[in-house]
Amino acid sequence: MPVFDPAAVVPVYDHPATIGEVTRQILAHGLPCILVDDGSGPACAAVLDALAADHAPRVSLLRLSPNQGKGAAMVAGFRAAGARGHTHVLQIDADGQHACEDIPRFLAQARLHPDAVIAGCPVYDDSVPRARLYGRYATHVWVWINTLSLDIRDSMCGFRLYPLAPLLPLLDAVRIARRMDFDSDVIVRLHWRGVPVLNQPTRVTYPRDGISHFRMGRDNLRISLMHARLFLGMLWRSPLLLWRKVA
Repeated sequence: MPVFDPAAVVPVYDHPATIGEVTRQILAHGLPCILVDDGSGPACAAVLDALAADHAPRVSLLRLSPNQGKGAAMVAGFRAAGARGHTHVLQIDADGQHACEDIPRFLAQARLHPDAVIAGCPVYDDSVPRARLYGRYATHVWVWINTLSLDIRDSMCGFRLYPLAPLLPLLDAVRIARRMDFDSDVIVRLHWRGVPVLNQPTRVTYPRDGISHFRMGRDNLRISLMHARLFLGMLWRSPLLLWRKVA
């Protein structure tokens, strides 16, 4: 079995006020960090340049131009991590919503279960917007239908740890969703391929002055179309998925 060698990948699109602290907390937990600048403006780009210079070689910077979406940024980061010999990737958002103090819990789970996705399962406080919370439940139901299981408790949380051994071949075989529909798409497709999913509770907050790039109408449409595609994929896979449950 390869040595457990994780790296963090952070997709960044105009989060100059928070990315520095997120990066420093990642480094404090002993992880090298790949920042993927997804077409940020000059202010954020300057912050990213400084982080990469100040923390080299533990922090490296990739740039996409123009903005290509969270999924495209993560795919670029996965490929970079794989090319550098890493075995796993910790995905975490740049906006400070995720509890970096939980990183050791994700790493400990991955060491015990190196073939599994360790998927963040949000524990919200009162800061969560109600519309976003209720919308997530609709996605949860679709994911349970499209996997014919309750294995994935939350498919939209962007705080998770992936094994690259099954992930990179998936990225070579299938075009995964490139924007806010990425998180659900990739975890369902990994589940279809038999990759276990372990749900890790983690605190998620929505800062009052936080910057969100989620666009309610556009991104909900993308997510709905993604679920429709997954549903069609589930139909012809359903005999195998059902057999897996009874076997």
